[in-house]
Formats: sequence, C-alpha cells, structure tokens
Amino acid sequence: MDTTDKARQAADSPVLDRLARVGFACRGVLYALIGVLAVQIALGRGGREADKGGAIKTVAELPFGQVLLWVMVVGFAALALWQLSEALLSRGKVKDRVESGAKVAVYGLILVTLLAVLLTGRSSSDDQKSQDLTGKLLALPAGQWLVGAIGAGVVALGAFWVHYGIKRRFHEELGAMPPTARQVMDKLGLAGYVARGLIAGLAGIFVIQAAITFDPDKAGGIDATLHGFADTPVGPWLLVVVALGLVLFAGYCFGEARWRRI
Repeated sequence: MDTTDKARQAADSPVLDRLARVGFACRGVLYALIGVLAVQIALGRGGREADKGGAIKTVAELPFGQVLLWVMVVGFAALALWQLSEALLSRGKVKDRVESGAKVAVYGLILVTLLAVLLTGRSSSDDQKSQDLTGKLLALPAGQWLVGAIGAGVVALGAFWVHYGIKRRFHEELGAMPPTARQVMDKLGLAGYVARGLIAGLAGIFVIQAAITFDPDKAGGIDATLHGFADTPVGPWLLVVVALGLVLFAGYCFGEARWRRI
C-alpha cells in the first residue's frame, strides 16, 4: 500500500466521518448565532458583530464556553481535513476539487478565529479583516482591477448559491433519509442557500464599490453586509428575513450532521 492509498484510507476512516459530522453541527451553531445577532441588529439591540467572530465570542461567554470552543476546534479541523482529502485525493471533477480546496481555506480561517479567542480572548472582526486585505490588494499594480474582479467573483458566488438553493442541488450531498426529514431539509436548504447567496451578492457589490472608489473601507465582512440590508428602502425587515434564512440554514447544517454523505 503506497502513501496515497494510506492517506485515502485515513480520510475514509469512521473516526474522521464522526468528527466531520460534529463539525457540521458546529457550523450550524455559528450560523444560528449569526442569525440571532443579525435579528438583534434589525431590532436596534445589536451590540456585537453579526459575523463568525461575534458568534464565537458569544459561545465563549456561555457556561462551559471554553469546552464548547475546543469541541468546535476539533469539529472544524475534521471538516478541513476531510475537504483537503477531497481536494487532493478524490478522483472527482476538477470543479469539485477546487471547491473543496476553497472550503479548506474557509474552515482554516474559522479555526484561526477560534484559536485566537481561546488563546488570547479576542480576535479582529470580519469587517476589519476584509478592509485590511482590500487595502493591501488596492496597493498592488492594477489593484483596482484585481479587487473589482474579486468583487465580481463574490457576486457570482452569491448568484450560484441562490441558484443552488432554488434548484435544490444540495440534494446531491445528502444520503438516504425518511420522507418527512427530506421535506424539512428541502425547505431549510432552500431558505438557507438563498439567504447566503443574497449576503454574498451584496458583499461582492461592496467590494466592487471599494475598487471603483479606491476606498478599502467600502468593503466589509458579514456584519457590514447585514447592516447593508437594514439600510435598504425596505428597512430592517429585509435584514430580519435574511437573518431568519441564516437560522434556517443552521437547521440545515444540523441535518447535515446526520444525513450528509461523507
């Protein structure tokens, strides 16, 4: 058995399977908290950023919060390892392998935030990270074009997620389940992916604005984007709808912990 076969065997181990399912449940916790924080912003009671950093800090303040955060570290590390194996070892389509690689980066950033809160008690907000990165990219030659292209890519990702949800393509990721559970997951997945798509689309527009105006402060993370929904003519009610979509996506993540095909 060569090294690749051993690595593939480790990736297919029942232990990694179970830990990855823990990771899906942890992802659900983060989305649920982000949704709740966003609702508080819409009702004028927000005091913490409605992003992954704010959600993680909220977990840290719970009873046994430190223990829960370490469980989340294990869960997201398992998700990152699983997606890394999919990117490097699977024989699937190139598109699927690239998508797995992108998820490794996302889960890695969440791990960095988790460890920062655990080890230092603080972490920078997603908005600050986005603005800092945008500023560095704008300083590069042809930086405005690069940032604009990234913004367009984020808008395209948002459109993809909306299409993914409406077409129920997430069914491909789920295994066998009872008919009632499938109906519930169908509704949760639809609402959740549309909400994520709307957030990504508006975030991409903000990045494009940053490129056009050469102002990195125009860019922002999830929190700034959610505030952007509250600033539309519809007012805070649009933010409430999007926030509830995130809470429903959290329910979908909890369902993934049980029925996701790994």
